Amino acid sequence: MAKLNGFNETVKSLLGLDMTHDQLSALKIYEEELLEWNEKISLTAIRDSEGVRAKHFLDSLTVLLAWERHAPPQNLIDIGTGAGFPGLVLKLIWPSTQVTLVESVHKKADFCRHIVERLGLEGVTVISERAETIGQDPEHRHMYDLAVARAVARMPILMEYLLPLVHRNGIVMAMKGETAPAETQDAGNAIRILGGKVHKLVLLELPGVVEERFIVVVNKIARTPDQYPRRVGIPAKNPIA
Repeated sequence: MAKLNGFNETVKSLLGLDMTHDQLSALKIYEEELLEWNEKISLTAIRDSEGVRAKHFLDSLTVLLAWERHAPPQNLIDIGTGAGFPGLVLKLIWPSTQVTLVESVHKKADFCRHIVERLGLEGVTVISERAETIGQDPEHRHMYDLAVARAVARMPILMEYLLPLVHRNGIVMAMKGETAPAETQDAGNAIRILGGKVHKLVLLELPGVVEERFIVVVNKIARTPDQYPRRVGIPAKNPIA
């Protein structure tokens, strides 16, 4: 736990968040389970504790820097969550938030279910499905305060996955690398068509991470037209120009 106490100091200085003992204990279990499962099943390319803390846990928590509202979201959906990032880490900080994790790779979704059970988390749903299908499902379409994704696809494609999921006045956050500004510019028309408006780009400097990181924040200002998202595979093959 000593090393995670050091992690907490980093979180405090970067985000102004002082994590509780229970939250740190949960992250410790999460880290141990991830490293153990990763030896048998390829969940993430990061296979050491330092990398997990910097590039998964801390990176996930940077969503707090981009969330400007006083109260946490009532619900959020994390598309292409992989091993639960950022959605499960945010659940530890926002325990009252209903969290939906979407991951089409079954072994990764199974790991997320395992962590939810292992940590005794309530109010978390894990779905093994494609984003395009979820976006046309009435149970999920236009239902969320926040939709988030980490490095899932280029911006025009990602916006077609995310914007249909949030209600008007909801927020989309795309967690991207150094190409974020150029990608956001390229996605301008797609964002407009899908009912969004770029609010801001948040530049992140993470200790132990050389690459530039951004969170692209898009506000939902109008209803997404019914035809979006298109059928599975179409957004990636033929992004909105």
